[in-house]
Amino acid sequence: MLRYLIAVSGEMTAVEKVEEQLAGLRIARRCVPSEEPAYLLDIHGSRAAQPGSSRLVAVSCSDQSLRVYDGETLRSLRRYRGPAGGLGGVRFAHTRDSLVFSACSQGKVKCWDVRSDTQKPVQVFSGYPSNVFISFDVSCGDLIVCAGTEKGEKDAFLVFWDARGITDCASAAKEPLGVYSESHNDDITKICFHPVEPNLLVSGSTDGLVNVFDINKDNEDDALISTCNSDSSVSSLGWSGEDYKQVYCMTHDEGFCWWDMAQLDTEEPITLLHVLDVRESVCAENHDLHYLVGGLYHEKAKKLFLIGGTFTGDIHLVSCSTDGLSLVGTLCGGHSATVRSFCWSPTDESLLTGGEDAQLLLWKPGAVERSLTKKASLKISSSVQKRVRVHSTSLKSRKK
Repeated sequence: MLRYLIAVSGEMTAVEKVEEQLAGLRIARRCVPSEEPAYLLDIHGSRAAQPGSSRLVAVSCSDQSLRVYDGETLRSLRRYRGPAGGLGGVRFAHTRDSLVFSACSQGKVKCWDVRSDTQKPVQVFSGYPSNVFISFDVSCGDLIVCAGTEKGEKDAFLVFWDARGITDCASAAKEPLGVYSESHNDDITKICFHPVEPNLLVSGSTDGLVNVFDINKDNEDDALISTCNSDSSVSSLGWSGEDYKQVYCMTHDEGFCWWDMAQLDTEEPITLLHVLDVRESVCAENHDLHYLVGGLYHEKAKKLFLIGGTFTGDIHLVSCSTDGLSLVGTLCGGHSATVRSFCWSPTDESLLTGGEDAQLLLWKPGAVERSLTKKASLKISSSVQKRVRVHSTSLKSRKK
């Protein structure tokens, strides 16, 4: 079942064609339910698949496992058991599709080679004894790994490692290159390296701040390019716009902020859009928007979209402009509970989604579902708790 709202008069623009394509996504595959169902908290796909082979998909789950699937058939390939306390996301290497990374709450980032069936990682990046990692990312070109911590006794840290030199054989744990400790004063919930500039990094925190760094600089103070305030606890963030000069974030109370870093050295305002509560700004017929999952920048359309949904599993696709937010379409009939994660593939214009119903779904334009597995409504107990802290300040600041 699919409903979409698109007004087309005359010949469609490139953006309208993309919006129609997104709204026309249908289920192509549904993964075989696991014997041990769990929330699917984060999804990432490999980029450098070999010719003639499917890309790989990695999923971090609420049962502390990391699962790897065939990206086309959704067949399960590997499952790695994580430590107690949970995983802080999952990422494939940019240059080697066989390497997958995940951060854990025990102060380590681990890297596995999915070609091997061993549970032993090929590389471990060790933090400091008090570190509890809840977010991380790998720079383009796989030069640097960075992880964000929960706030310790006084500080929250961004910890950096040299990611080069990973081999097929397990080696000694890598020690950090250094840390940033002064730019956030609460849990660092999200980290995202720039898609093409390996020295640029954006981080978000429950302190409401979104910081942009140039890590090529000699010290943290010089590295901090910009500080923006989302007015609430940051839940997701990313880069968008031409040459990816824009930064956006979502908050745990469903707010949305969008800034243009290209205006930092001008007198123009950097804020493109600030919506305090997206749930009140986006209306869907008979289906309210209950939450946001994340953002998707479509390079062909040069357009930023948001992914949100309902507690019963419908997925809303929302278009962003400086004039506001508008609903593009609603994908129905897939999930039966809250959607927690997604991964967009620009190569074949497909969307992977995962949620609290333990389902992994592959959506493609105009597809016909080939799996015979029926949708199940699963009630899964999970220790995963969402932090929500609403901030009353409205400061918008930037450092030049």
